[in-house]
Amino acid sequence: MTARGTLRVYLGAAPGVGKTYKMLEEGRRRQDRGTDVVVGFVETHDRPFTQAMLDGLEIVPRKDMQYRGAAFTELDLDAVLARHPEVAVVDELAHTNVPGSLHAKRWQDVDVLLDAGIDVLTTVNIQHLESLNDVVEAITGVPQRETIPDAVVRRAEQIELVDMTPEALRRRMAHGNIYKPEKIDAALGNYFRVGNLTALRELALLWLADKVDEQLDRYRADHAIDKTWEARERVVVALTGGPEGDTLVRRAARIAARTKGADVLAVHVVRGDGLADAHPANLTRQRLLVESLGGTYHQVLGADVPRALLDFARGVNATQLVLGASRRGRLAQILSPGVGVTTTAESGTIDVHLVTHEHMRRFPWRRTGTAAGLDLRRRLLGVAIALAGLPALTAALGAMRGDMALPSDILAYLILAVAAALVGGLLPALICAVGGFLLLNWYFTPPLYEFTIAERENVFALVAFVFVAVAVATVVDRAARRARDSARASAEAQTLATLAGSVLHGDNPLEALLERVRESFHLASVTLLERDRPHAPWRIAATVGGPPCTSPSEGEAEVPVEEDVSLVLRGHALPAAARRLVEAFAAHAAIALRQRRLAEQAAEAGTLAEVDRLRTALLSAVSHDLRTPLASAKAAVGSLRSPDVAFSPADTEELLATAEESLDKLTRLVENLLDMSRLQAGALAMTMQPVDLADALPRAADDLDAAVALSVPELLPEVRADPALLERILVNLLANALRHSPPDRPPSMSASEHAGRVEIRVVDHGPGIPSADRERVFQPFQRLGDRDNATGVGLGLALSRGLAEAMGGTLQPEHTPGGGLTMTLTLLAEKTEPR
Repeated sequence: MTARGTLRVYLGAAPGVGKTYKMLEEGRRRQDRGTDVVVGFVETHDRPFTQAMLDGLEIVPRKDMQYRGAAFTELDLDAVLARHPEVAVVDELAHTNVPGSLHAKRWQDVDVLLDAGIDVLTTVNIQHLESLNDVVEAITGVPQRETIPDAVVRRAEQIELVDMTPEALRRRMAHGNIYKPEKIDAALGNYFRVGNLTALRELALLWLADKVDEQLDRYRADHAIDKTWEARERVVVALTGGPEGDTLVRRAARIAARTKGADVLAVHVVRGDGLADAHPANLTRQRLLVESLGGTYHQVLGADVPRALLDFARGVNATQLVLGASRRGRLAQILSPGVGVTTTAESGTIDVHLVTHEHMRRFPWRRTGTAAGLDLRRRLLGVAIALAGLPALTAALGAMRGDMALPSDILAYLILAVAAALVGGLLPALICAVGGFLLLNWYFTPPLYEFTIAERENVFALVAFVFVAVAVATVVDRAARRARDSARASAEAQTLATLAGSVLHGDNPLEALLERVRESFHLASVTLLERDRPHAPWRIAATVGGPPCTSPSEGEAEVPVEEDVSLVLRGHALPAAARRLVEAFAAHAAIALRQRRLAEQAAEAGTLAEVDRLRTALLSAVSHDLRTPLASAKAAVGSLRSPDVAFSPADTEELLATAEESLDKLTRLVENLLDMSRLQAGALAMTMQPVDLADALPRAADDLDAAVALSVPELLPEVRADPALLERILVNLLANALRHSPPDRPPSMSASEHAGRVEIRVVDHGPGIPSADRERVFQPFQRLGDRDNATGVGLGLALSRGLAEAMGGTLQPEHTPGGGLTMTLTLLAEKTEPR
């Protein structure tokens, strides 16, 4: 059977860092060493240094393909397999193949080559990893449509990070080593901003660090290395579910904060018998606290808690372990050293921190009621069996005094003690043991009818009887308690699992959680109340079921969650055995309520900020741009009406043209104001449809009767936009460009498609705008150095950006190579492939 080939991936934080160059450099090195190397597919992007690296390498011709009338080239998988080299160089692992190819993704082609025993060199950028797709989009604002599962890259035998500082990458970009000159300024002002590149670089380093951790863990496991290797600071904090857990988590977070990049891992050890001593509400709160501090929460199963803790710590290569000081009394610590002392003694190279807290030397929280043992009815029945069984058994044995010896009598009383223990637990068994001892001594041990014992072996027999009876009763009682605890824990686990499923699959997690509480405990209604401050009136945050409770006193049961949040239950009193579980529900409900309030506040703040911004824009525009066309039109009309001056036909025509031009400007301004008002009110009507830029760009130039250089590729896809609003944006951008362009260099408009989006550039060669002031250009009444009141961006650019964003696009200012300003309007392409 052919051995599977090895995969080597060159990982980069952004395009242009040199992944393809490094890959080809490795290919040439292997070829010089005598290895059979071919190039299956390499995309040079017309970069001369990359193209030069192909010299001397055998290149397998690409496969020509047609799709929707356009020609494409792809990796010829069959040709590479037929050639069967030792090493194949295949660029862009995350690439999506043209429909009609053998596989949908290039990484699937590479997988076939690996199965054939061919080693593969390939490249991928961090933004194409599936797990980071949404993070990259949030950082750069650019969605990545081509993604690859992380597992595919993680399976690679070697991953090499091709790293470059943001400043060096931007210099490489400015020198024309990455993109063509017409795309440089747009790239530097958008995707290749220093902040973007820094964040992408950090993502790449962190992702690769996790991969290195996996390799280190695998190596340590393969070589049975148990000792901690302090390659990275990891702080493990042990949680018992007690109230001191919050203190421990915060202390562990402070310890981790002293070292850059340290991890916090919280762990709770579940007893090996599956019974839960921990308080679920406390564990839930502490898990959320850990996650809010950037840590992770884990649960492990183990009968020996110190060993389980240390096994987990060594398994994650932890360097420090945080434990709480014992809450047990001195006597208990003398009889058993406890988890903290045992863990410290066996920790080895792991540093153990025993943290004091206010709950030290307090007994652990006690179970309330009889939830953990037998119920009252069974206990009373057991006592009745003991009290009635002792005289009955004594009478029966007395009737058979001549037929049974003392050992048989002792066994009979022992059976009664065991039966009482099975029914009623420890107390009835103790009654049977003590009563049996006295009755055996009085009625069946010589001398009879005296509390004295003549023979020593009878003393031993009676004492052994009491000891065995008490021991058996204790074991039976404990087994009954464990059985009850196990049933309760199983029910709680099933209920919590059902809760998690209903909440995860619901659109309203808070209501879904409350409904689950109502169904699980057969309640009439469940209401979550909140108030602004102590002693303030309560108000309903959420409710399900029948009539809600408006205050805690209206319900049969209340579970306080926080000082100003309470869960109120109506229908019946809450059993003590169910309260722990309801408290866990209540803790989750409070968290869901907090998340809802935060989402509402964020939405409200965003809306208010947008309304305020638009209101400011409207007022400033009115004060700035409205006066100029009104004054011009009024002056022209006033001159024509003046009886003191006789105008020639040419002068009259010029004045009328001035008035018409001013009124046209005023009309555009009013239309802009109306559209801005509709944007502010969220009532702007849009008709989104495919728009052909080959028609839209010339129409905008005709509206201004301007000489503009237009460049629209023949195969450019249509854009998704409102035709009228798009024309308004283009007219505003072109008017601004005409205002600032020198007479001998008119502005230009061009369009191009990239990654499913179409970029429209309006370029002027005027004075330009400093980088620090580019965002100010979208604020009304920002002339940025203009000296007359007839010029200025006014409202046009502010409205243009608002309209662009309303249509799902962006509008960004950039520097024009050679001087000037380039406005880049980006819209979604109607089709991802060329028409």
